[in-house]
Amino acid sequence: MTLEETKEAIVQPDENAIALAKRHWDNIAKPLHSLGKLEDVLVQIAGITGKEKINLEKKALLVFCADNGVVEEGVTQSGKDVTKIVSENFLQTRATASILCKEAKADIFPIDIGIADETILPNYKIAYGTKNMTKGPAMTRQEAIQALETGIAVAEERIREGYTILATGEMGIGNTTTSSAIASVLLGKSAAEVTGRGAGLSSEGLIRKIAAIEKAIEVNQPDSTDAIDVLSKVGGFDIAGMAGTFLAGAAHHVPVVMDGFISCVAALVAVRIAPETEGYIIASHVSKEPAVRMLLEALHKEPALNCDMCLGEGTGAVMLFPILDMANAVYEGMTTFEGNNMDAYVPLT
Repeated sequence: MTLEETKEAIVQPDENAIALAKRHWDNIAKPLHSLGKLEDVLVQIAGITGKEKINLEKKALLVFCADNGVVEEGVTQSGKDVTKIVSENFLQTRATASILCKEAKADIFPIDIGIADETILPNYKIAYGTKNMTKGPAMTRQEAIQALETGIAVAEERIREGYTILATGEMGIGNTTTSSAIASVLLGKSAAEVTGRGAGLSSEGLIRKIAAIEKAIEVNQPDSTDAIDVLSKVGGFDIAGMAGTFLAGAAHHVPVVMDGFISCVAALVAVRIAPETEGYIIASHVSKEPAVRMLLEALHKEPALNCDMCLGEGTGAVMLFPILDMANAVYEGMTTFEGNNMDAYVPLT
């Protein structure tokens, strides 16, 4: 579907399915809400799918890989050549996310949406990396829409193949810089408030990074009321691809799990494009980047994990998969109060 068609297809989650899932949890022979956020996530998934029964059997991680022109400003510890190296490692179970996917029984789909070189990945390339956003827009508005629609198309391919839950990941040297720039504009915060060290920047490097973000915003004057304008001027193809995946999940009633900082930025872009998308997004963890809690608050999300991770690639999102499987095993398999001839627990007043 096109971006406009996808937006038009998004409606609020199913309240009846949410009520049925809550009632099912409350009938299970255990203390009420004793699995906490895990119960809440399964209730949310019921609302997303419109079904009381939860099916998480076929899982996929979509990893959008792209380079960022702002790397020219010395805002990263690594060179852009690392993007290609790590991205191709996803196909050989040599990257962190691919190893975790194997353990979680999830399939991984790395996508070349804008790497600055030819790769062996499935080719959905919008361009060979974005332009340097400190000197002008990172991409054109049409390229931003094309990248969003690429994310939609890739997610729809997986949904047609029967995947019942998706996770978002990324790989792109410089993408904490673009993410911080988007967060600064959409959250109305200064660059210094939302910018962290990424993959281990020195203090001097952090100063350069903040300065580059401030310059990019000054040069491009992104419109905070227009998420696509912000994305095109100071964003990245990887962020756009993930945002498209969130939109596609909402349009097709499939849950999509956020990873960390960069994924949260993409989710906020998606929600600013189509607000009803929020109900279809699942939070996995709180990363170490300074803006993450601000983003989670803006998205009204409570993540299940707090492990101080900041690796990216979709690693935190994939780590949630086995935990959801265990919660679903209880949801589907545990006996009820009635089945045990027990009095049901009642809420305290």
